[in-house]
Amino acid sequence: MRRTAAVVTASALLALAACGTDEPDEDGEAAPSPSAPSSSSSAPAPTTSTATTPPTPRVPEAAGDVTTGLDAPWDVAFMPDGAAVVPERDTGLVKIVYDDGTVVEAGEFPEAEGPDEAGLLGVAVSPEFAQDRQLYFYLTTADDNRVVRRTLTEDGTLGEQEAVLTGIPSSNRHDGGRPEFGPDGYLYVATGDAGQPDLAQDPDSLAGKILRITPDGDPAPDNPDPASPVYSLGHRNVQGLAFDEAGRLWASEFGDQAFDELNLIEGGGNYGWPEVEGTGGESQGFVDPVATWTTDEASPSGLAYAEGSLWMAALRGQRLWRIDLAADGGPVVGEPTAYLEGDYGRLRQVTPAPDGTLWLLTNNTDGRVTPRDGDDRVVRLRLG
Repeated sequence: MRRTAAVVTASALLALAACGTDEPDEDGEAAPSPSAPSSSSSAPAPTTSTATTPPTPRVPEAAGDVTTGLDAPWDVAFMPDGAAVVPERDTGLVKIVYDDGTVVEAGEFPEAEGPDEAGLLGVAVSPEFAQDRQLYFYLTTADDNRVVRRTLTEDGTLGEQEAVLTGIPSSNRHDGGRPEFGPDGYLYVATGDAGQPDLAQDPDSLAGKILRITPDGDPAPDNPDPASPVYSLGHRNVQGLAFDEAGRLWASEFGDQAFDELNLIEGGGNYGWPEVEGTGGESQGFVDPVATWTTDEASPSGLAYAEGSLWMAALRGQRLWRIDLAADGGPVVGEPTAYLEGDYGRLRQVTPAPDGTLWLLTNNTDGRVTPRDGDDRVVRLRLG
């Protein structure tokens, strides 16, 4: 039987035993979340540093919808002209959303397959887009999860696709799905454990990892193992990646039945899943999260960096979290702050726009809740 987190209280262990061994989906909804730990617990929720105070944090203020009527959109990635690429998980459609709210279809992925959490997931824009016009997509097929690239032609349609990285284990849940180019020009790819927790600790498996590859799909030459795309391991289901202005990589990760995590990613780091959930793994050689939340507060998906803070979109938690970073290069300071709780329902992604606002992506049409009028939508947030 898989070990639960060392930080789970005795009452939580009793609750888990009563619920059996079924794992929850990405919202942690297959079993009730344990109560928040007491102040004597080894892992308060959230867990933070007391490093130097950062610049005055910003407050997000809704400034209206950019667009409405989307169908389970999963990501937002901006191109140099300010238009955004938005893939829809269940339809397999790729839509281009303009700042004035205009939406056009650029193409589709008919081979993208669900059900549940699988399908057409994240997208990343090539750092050389002005020259190569390449878009990188992460999707689930009948055989695997994979990264492919397609050229956005001058007439606004997607060209033929080219496989970049294939063979990532897939399932109807825990597929990860977030690709993100780093400041080093390499593509970082977040994967899930595909419902097989032991794969996260297997260095030969691409599941439960953060991968680091060249734009052509080869392992980055200075990876911990230069012959492998694996950059870090021991992840359950990472769906958020963000680089701060210092070039550090952060990842938001779904917990099982106790704690969701924010991790500062180190090359070669092992983040403990399934041996440890939450904090308490350092004595075993694992890297502890920088902050944790109970699963009903978060179930985090997208992550972004803007104005000295990380911004984390929560699905089950239905709120946007601000996590302030230390000005002295340390980790985080103070307590994370929640905004927009329940205002827009489930939040899938948050992305900085070229004009300094944040675009917030809802996910109320993905089968988990009853959609609201206009769902799903892109909401524009100003940082006041």
